[in-house]
Amino acid sequence: MSEMRVIGIRVEQPQNQPVLLLREAGGERYLPIWIGQAEATAIVLEQEGVTPVRPLTHDLIKILIADLGHTLEEVHIVDLKEGTFYADLVFENEVRISARPSDSVAIALRVGCPIYAAESVLEEAGLVMPDEREDEVEKFKEFLESVSPDDFKATDS
Repeated sequence: MSEMRVIGIRVEQPQNQPVLLLREAGGERYLPIWIGQAEATAIVLEQEGVTPVRPLTHDLIKILIADLGHTLEEVHIVDLKEGTFYADLVFENEVRISARPSDSVAIALRVGCPIYAAESVLEEAGLVMPDEREDEVEKFKEFLESVSPDDFKATDS
């Protein structure tokens, strides 16, 4: 497992599809994950420090976890099957709950726990972007111009 950092949300044009971009904390691989608009909004609001008047779903989950006396210790992005990513919420005593990576990341940002990606996921979908001197936003824009969700679908090889 490699620890990942949330770079942010970008919108792929012309489909207007949000993409969550993670970067390997101790490496140079990026992991793009196409996500839904609601989850993208939840991630952006948390990154920007915006507190809604009423809790969003991910805020409510954070409250439930704490009020029930549990601790979300880590998020693991564990698999990629037929273009769909899978994640686990890892609680104390190694209790695991399967969840979508987009929801898992939104919750992880709220509780402040680390996010990890399995090596097999990074090998299949991780990307090394050229020219490390460019800032991350410009590299990601170039990447989005050359890739589509179909590039991450499993093949029968």
